[in-house]
Amino acid sequence: MVKSKKQTLLEKLGTIVGEKSKIGKLISGYRKLEEANYISSHFSAYLAPVVASSKELKNDVFTIRHEVYCEELGFEPIKESGLEFDEFDSFSLHCLIQHHKSKHFAGTVRMVRPTKPDEQLPIEKYCLNSITRKDLDPSQFDRKDICEISRLAVPKEFRRRVMDKFAGAGVAVINEHTYSEKEVRCFPFIAVGLYLSAAALAIEEDIKHAYVMMEPRLARSMKFIGIKFEQVGPVVEYHGKRAPYYINKSLLQKSLRPGFAKMLADILAALERQEF
Repeated sequence: MVKSKKQTLLEKLGTIVGEKSKIGKLISGYRKLEEANYISSHFSAYLAPVVASSKELKNDVFTIRHEVYCEELGFEPIKESGLEFDEFDSFSLHCLIQHHKSKHFAGTVRMVRPTKPDEQLPIEKYCLNSITRKDLDPSQFDRKDICEISRLAVPKEFRRRVMDKFAGAGVAVINEHTYSEKEVRCFPFIAVGLYLSAAALAIEEDIKHAYVMMEPRLARSMKFIGIKFEQVGPVVEYHGKRAPYYINKSLLQKSLRPGFAKMLADILAALERQEF
């Protein structure tokens, strides 16, 4: 983000008074709020949520997932069809993030929503023993009131591989050669947009309890924007080190920072105009 004169002045003032002083903390908070507002408005300018309500859009979802989960990460075996899907997709809602200009999809996420007694969340089938908060165990609630956010994936088009010259390790960064400078600033928040899209779907469907298996470092980074997932069990080995997390509408809305609360409102408004 290009710094304005006001931002530069605030940085200088913050340095003078000290970051730990009351004024310094106020300045720091104000700067973070301005950045959040900037990102949320630019997200809507370049990206939009799309509910995968048709077979064609669902195939776009499954194609992205195959590229990420099968071809890139090796979490699932390669499929001849080039589509990655499982038993949970039959009772899930899927959301894509679309880049306005190119019409390409920048990511996908699903919300698994069981409605029948024999339909389970992935966390119940594979990681139920990892939930130690028994008061927040999915079995404590009606099937219609629970969901799980899973299969978040961002395709390579919105990243590029930079090889570390010493170790040869791949580090994902944004493909700044394909997109404008302003657009690139939004792309680190594609994952945030996907989580907020899943949250918007849950709000629309009046679902009261949501679960997700994620890396603790991702949960910590989500706190930056005010998405405070509640850890309900220890870290376990499940496609890497992951832990079970819980969130509901109240937890989400009371801590979400203003700029991202606006982003959620914009996403919710966009989804309300779609049929699913």
